[in-house]
Amino acid sequence: MEKILVVEDEERMRKLVMTYLKRENYEVLEAGDGIEAIDIFRRENVSLVVLDIMIPLVDGFRVCKSIREHSSVPIILLTAKSEEEDKLLGYDLGADDYVTKPFSPKVLVAKIKVLLKRTNFVEVATENDYDGLVINEVSHEITIDGKEVYLSPKEYELLIYFSRNKGIALTRDKILDNVWGNDYYGDLRTVDTHVKRLREKLQNKAHLISTVRGSGYKFEVKK
Repeated sequence: MEKILVVEDEERMRKLVMTYLKRENYEVLEAGDGIEAIDIFRRENVSLVVLDIMIPLVDGFRVCKSIREHSSVPIILLTAKSEEEDKLLGYDLGADDYVTKPFSPKVLVAKIKVLLKRTNFVEVATENDYDGLVINEVSHEITIDGKEVYLSPKEYELLIYFSRNKGIALTRDKILDNVWGNDYYGDLRTVDTHVKRLREKLQNKAHLISTVRGSGYKFEVKK
C-alpha cells in the first residue's frame, strides 16, 4: 500500500484531505509542522508528500528542500498564496505540482494519482547511452560516467521527453503540454526553471540540452 504524508497545520483541512485519501485505499501519515514532517519522512517509506507551505517551525519550502536533498519522491505543494514567484520558487526547490487554496480534495486526489502513476510506470525500454549519460527506463536509473544521479519525478520525465525527441527543437509550449499535460495552466517559465535544475544535475553533460533561441530546447549528442 502506498504511503502519503500530509503536512498541514490546519487540522480540519488535514483531516479532510486524509479522509479522501483513505477512501482511495492509501495509507496516510500526518504532520502538523515542518520538524515533524521531516522526522516522519526520514522514518517512513513515503510514496508522495502533500506539503503546505505556511506551516510552523520549518516552512514548507525548507521541508521541500530537505526532502529533495535525499529523495526524488513526488511533492505537491499546498498554499493560500497564488503569487507566481512563490510557485516558481516551489518548482525551483523540486516540487512536482502546486495546488492553491481553496481547492477541491477530489482534484488533489486526481493529481496524486497521476503523479504516482507516472512515478511507478515501467515500460519495456532499452538502456541508452548519450555521451556518458546513461538512461535506463526500466529501472528509472540515470548515471553520468557510471555515477548515479538522482532526479525528481518531473525532472526525470523532462529528461525522458528530451531523449525520446533527440535532435528535435522543442518549443516551451510543446514541452509544457507533453510533460505537464494539456490541463496544466502554469507559466512557460516553469519549463525554464526545471531545465535549469536538470542541467545542474547533469553536471558535465548539461551541454546535451541546448537552448534554441526564441523557441525552446533541443537534446542532441554532438559528434
